[in-house]
Amino acid sequence: MDNIFNIIKLPEKTEDESTDILKENSNIKIERIISTGQVTDWMIQNREEYVILIQGNAVIEFEDRKSELKEGDTIIIRKEERHKVSYTSENPCCIWICIFYD
Repeated sequence: MDNIFNIIKLPEKTEDESTDILKENSNIKIERIISTGQVTDWMIQNREEYVILIQGNAVIEFEDRKSELKEGDTIIIRKEERHKVSYTSENPCCIWICIFYD
């Protein structure tokens, strides 16, 4: 049995987030991402994404709205919906579970 909090060592603050692929096949990809203050540029994805913020605080911006997320919040990012992560907390770091599906 796995535990989502079973992180051997939290990454040091770097330019890039830490990403672990927990499961992937042609229908789905499940990632655990650890953010320590990183933000992203505008993105457009070719799959739907169900996002769970397990720990920390974050802000995801869309063209027409902004979502402020706290521990336990979820959000769906639609296929081809333009968005960016404009804030992630450093202490505590953000632990995300992202599920990409068709």
